[in-house]
Amino acid sequence: MSIFKIFSKEKKESLDKGLEKTKESFFSKLGRTVVGKSQVDEDVLDELEEILISSDLGVNTTVKIIDRIEERVARDKYLGTSELDKILREEIAALLSENNTEDLKDFSLPENIKKPYVLLVVGVNGVGKTTTIGKLAAQYKKQGKKVILGAADTFRAAAVDQLKMWGERIEVPVVSHGMNTDPASVAFDAVKQGVQEEADIVIIDTAGRLHTKVNLMNELSKIKRVIQKFVSEAPHEVLLVLDGSTGQNAMIQAREFTKATEVTALAITKLDGTAKGGVVIGISEEFKIPVKYIGVGEKVEDLQVFNKMEFVDSFFKRV
Repeated sequence: MSIFKIFSKEKKESLDKGLEKTKESFFSKLGRTVVGKSQVDEDVLDELEEILISSDLGVNTTVKIIDRIEERVARDKYLGTSELDKILREEIAALLSENNTEDLKDFSLPENIKKPYVLLVVGVNGVGKTTTIGKLAAQYKKQGKKVILGAADTFRAAAVDQLKMWGERIEVPVVSHGMNTDPASVAFDAVKQGVQEEADIVIIDTAGRLHTKVNLMNELSKIKRVIQKFVSEAPHEVLLVLDGSTGQNAMIQAREFTKATEVTALAITKLDGTAKGGVVIGISEEFKIPVKYIGVGEKVEDLQVFNKMEFVDSFFKRV
């Protein structure tokens, strides 16, 4: 058996385990909805709507799914409740596929990009932002990439110290000026070092607070200006980290950050400790921004690249 197949099996098992609480909650509610009923009627659809919303898919995404099922009921004239799992699976998969986001196979970097690839990471305190950066760095290093970290979330001492600890743990250099220093200055030096040392990727931890949209925009605009002195296309990616266990609060944070700055990718963490895993589907559909990474456990390997169909398969696998 190849290493890739072993990794795929372990990844799948980790994903299945990480979504256990979400699936237990979802299917227990779904089971109560269809008990004693043989066909999908208006009452079943009303209750299904409540289940999807309570599973944190969000109102807009839920309405789209219900509308699609109603169309199938009207077209097929009769749909049995025994088919409901299959129908839901198909419609959610179709909805995610329509977002035109490319599924990643691994933690590889885009080809034909001038090194270093510069990744800015944003997100409010407590969502697992710095931990996600550490895990990302570990995954890239595991693939033989040269990684440099920049500790530009300088208004929270814990963020700077935590990133330094990750750097020591995985033996990756961390550029830091300490707490209450200029974030743009840290980003400048991190990218400068990345260019000088021919690093493959520079990951910059920044914007640990959504204090006001204006301040956030100004801070990130300044960072972009200074790092472009070394890499004109930088940043290549702005990754927003969200805590999946907060459900609709994660949706609100996504809305606020996308208003304040351009966000090109999402990482959704802490899915293993919550029954709110449906928020991944809702966020992916509502914002049309690629969900690139999901966190389904504490280990480095539990930060996974997001694959839409694998996620749907796992979501609908009975526990």
